[in-house]
Amino acid sequence: MKGAVATIDAALASDTMATGKYLTFFLGDEEYGIGITRVKEIIGKMPITPVPRTPLFIKGVINLRGKVIPVIDLRSRFDMEEVGYTDRTCILVVEIDTASLSILTGIVVDSVSEVLSIKKSEIEPPPAFGETRLNSDYILGLAKLEDGVKILLNVDQVLAGQEITGIEQAAKMTTD
Repeated sequence: MKGAVATIDAALASDTMATGKYLTFFLGDEEYGIGITRVKEIIGKMPITPVPRTPLFIKGVINLRGKVIPVIDLRSRFDMEEVGYTDRTCILVVEIDTASLSILTGIVVDSVSEVLSIKKSEIEPPPAFGETRLNSDYILGLAKLEDGVKILLNVDQVLAGQEITGIEQAAKMTTD
């Protein structure tokens, strides 16, 4: 448990503790947050061009002011029930850091909520699930606030290594 606390402390310090601000959004009834410094833009729905032979949660690419950006559906990535897009569905353009480069990636979410200032003292490390081995590296922490718990995401870990490679290839393919 000590290692988990040290890991979350290091991640928080490097990712968002300078500002302590998180953009929160909904997937279904759950509210999630991403460090505001990682969010580059919030855009409405727009046409997504499918890219063959990519995982199902990679919806394709968009052309954002002449820049082609890969798009993932976070509901699909988290194995949540698929729902149709609504007028509140939007794409968060975030910067994901990989070992070799930073990639602008679109993340489809159900709706954006607000920007919250969250103190370090309000954040707990991800829970341990006993003997069950669950990969929760993508969870930065859990923010305990008056109106409930928000799941704070480590956007760099939302995708596994092999999946990042697929997005890197899609990004490179569109810029070559």
